[in-house]
Amino acid sequence: MVTQTPLLISESNATSKLRKIFASVDAMSCPHRLNFHLHTVHSDGKMQPIDLIEQAIALRLSDLSITDHHAIGGYYIAKQHLDFTLSQSQNPESLPTLWSGIEVNASLIFTEVHILGYGFDPEHEAMHPYLQNKTTAGLDYQAISVIKSIHLAGGLAVLAHPARYRRPPEDLIPAAAALGIDGVETYYGYDNSDPWKPSPRQTEEIRHLAECHGLLHTCGTDSHGFKISKRL
Repeated sequence: MVTQTPLLISESNATSKLRKIFASVDAMSCPHRLNFHLHTVHSDGKMQPIDLIEQAIALRLSDLSITDHHAIGGYYIAKQHLDFTLSQSQNPESLPTLWSGIEVNASLIFTEVHILGYGFDPEHEAMHPYLQNKTTAGLDYQAISVIKSIHLAGGLAVLAHPARYRRPPEDLIPAAAALGIDGVETYYGYDNSDPWKPSPRQTEEIRHLAECHGLLHTCGTDSHGFKISKRL
């Protein structure tokens, strides 16, 4: 199990806490309160994990997750830095909560999609195939296996940016829901606007589909550049 600190949630409480956060997500949640889709140099981002955490503190985020592709190293570095900052802080409640995160390539109805995992135990054996800095193959590559592994490790599974794939959200979201996925990345900036904002047309469609299937909503900038408040 991951060592607890006051603002790094224990695995046993992660699912219920995350569900409450995701239940509160709306069009105004990102990027100034929440950000659950961020990349560092440990996959295909440009930002160092410590710089990312410092930006999150400066923006006064309440919750965030580093979701590097098939890698967890950036999370560990950011966690260590946040732990130290917490230990030195006179006002620890003002600091953000960092959640474990990952972005995994997977096959869903013969379409490659990305599945986000949150709040899982990074040391759990079920996650090992997905933390090797490369896309998996065979059974491990199937969406049902990715979702199951995230659940076994105590986390929640979310379909990333559902309107970016070869097949449309109206095909993918019901298929993912049938496999037990927990949520969808409802609020996403498909046009890479600056300042970042969720794309209205896609958001409306995806939110409706998610609610029809009883799924949670998440949001994130999918930052790959030097600012966590926008994508590039």
